[in-house]
Amino acid sequence: MKVKVHWVIDGIAEVDADSLEDAENIVNQKLSDFVKTNPDIEQKMGAKAIQGKGYLPGSEEID
Repeated sequence: MKVKVHWVIDGIAEVDADSLEDAENIVNQKLSDFVKTNPDIEQKMGAKAIQGKGYLPGSEEID
């Protein structure tokens, strides 16, 4: 029996960057490199996209 599974990986990366755009680019590059070096993620697991949005931490997130 063939069964399809729609999956999502969710996470929050914390990086040092000069801007939100730079932070997004840093994380995108790291994730893209990971996918390229692990072809099963795309070929066997069906990964289609990487998506993220930079933001500044709110007061509840500041240590």
